[in-house]
Amino acid sequence: MRVLVVEDERLLADAIAEWLRDETHAVDLAHDGAAALERIAVNDYDVVVLDRDLPRVHGDEVCRELVASERDARVLMLTAAAQLDDRVTGLSLGADDYLTKPFAFPELAARVLALGRRSRPAVPPVLRRAGITLDPARREVFRNGRFVPLSKKEFAVLAELMRAGGSVVSAEQLLEKAWDEHADPFTGAVRLTILKLRRKLGDPPVVETVPGVGYRIA
Repeated sequence: MRVLVVEDERLLADAIAEWLRDETHAVDLAHDGAAALERIAVNDYDVVVLDRDLPRVHGDEVCRELVASERDARVLMLTAAAQLDDRVTGLSLGADDYLTKPFAFPELAARVLALGRRSRPAVPPVLRRAGITLDPARREVFRNGRFVPLSKKEFAVLAELMRAGGSVVSAEQLLEKAWDEHADPFTGAVRLTILKLRRKLGDPPVVETVPGVGYRIA
């Protein structure tokens, strides 16, 4: 998934990003509310991990504007305030989940994954198509019962193709979801990853190229 982490404590932000990237997500960073709104305006995020106490634009206002924009991103709000009233306020602003600091990274990662499954339309916890079984929580892929070892990027690309349910996914969409904002749109990264994915999934070929359009799982 594509995730935006908005946190002004840079060491914490980097640690969250590193953990989520290890979970195969593409992660962008913003260290204040204004930068977060700029990224949200131009990128399509599945989940926004949003610190509440932000400089320039408060996290509450970021959440309000994100909800008002009617984008599909889910919001996991982070805060040091653990009182019930604070949690209620955060959720009333439109946040989908609320996590107090300090937190355990595995719990944060699990909550991000759960929110991603609640995207529109909802994504099942385990994806199955054309003999492929993909489990995002365990980061495991099987084809016809055979375990398929994939790199993080190969797993992320396959997950997007599986989520599409047979619909065509363009190279641009794959770049948007599986790579972060620093990806060069003119590289052959998507094509190379698809080639490696096909080789690892084996015969008969299951990832189909639709010329001039994109890729799909037949």
